[in-house]
Amino acid sequence: MVLLTDRRQARRPLVEVVEAAVDGGLRQVVLREKDLPRDERVALAEALRAVLAQVDGQLIVAGPDPLGGSAVHLAAAGPYPPPDLALVGRSCHDEGELARLTREHYAMVSPVFPTPSKPGYGPPLGLDGLARLVARSPVPVLALGGVTPANAAGCLAAGAAGVAVMGAVMRADDPAAVVHDLRGATLSVKTPAGRGGVWS
Repeated sequence: MVLLTDRRQARRPLVEVVEAAVDGGLRQVVLREKDLPRDERVALAEALRAVLAQVDGQLIVAGPDPLGGSAVHLAAAGPYPPPDLALVGRSCHDEGELARLTREHYAMVSPVFPTPSKPGYGPPLGLDGLARLVARSPVPVLALGGVTPANAAGCLAAGAAGVAVMGAVMRADDPAAVVHDLRGATLSVKTPAGRGGVWS
């Protein structure tokens, strides 16, 4: 699973939330916080990388600037072509956006379920819509939007390589417990060899 940060939803400082989530089994984090000045964002990226390094985890930076790293997550709108980095992901919401993928390594598809964190992208896809987009995607798909321990397994059963969450962990009183439950739900799903990989 992947955690997208949102300090406005967090109930404690962002680094503390990530530390707790790592304790629960988290290994990949997408640093958003695009409104911060670059120097503050670089400092935050360094702090999060230090936390993730303890568990051989990975920080992915939202936007084309990896802030000293080698992994980025891009918006559906661009840039195109994506930068040539070790890991590049992109947000996608429909078949047209998936069709524009070139050298991205994964697509994060949303919103799968109703969620206040992803307004403005039309009605939720649901599991059937997710399965349809997975079938059209040239790269592994991560399911985002309203994902909880109760529905995460359904996302993998629909073909997703893993799940991504934001509010469920950011707003949690106990982020470690939520991550633990999410990982337990996804790891319980039997998937074809090689599909889940590091994302489950």
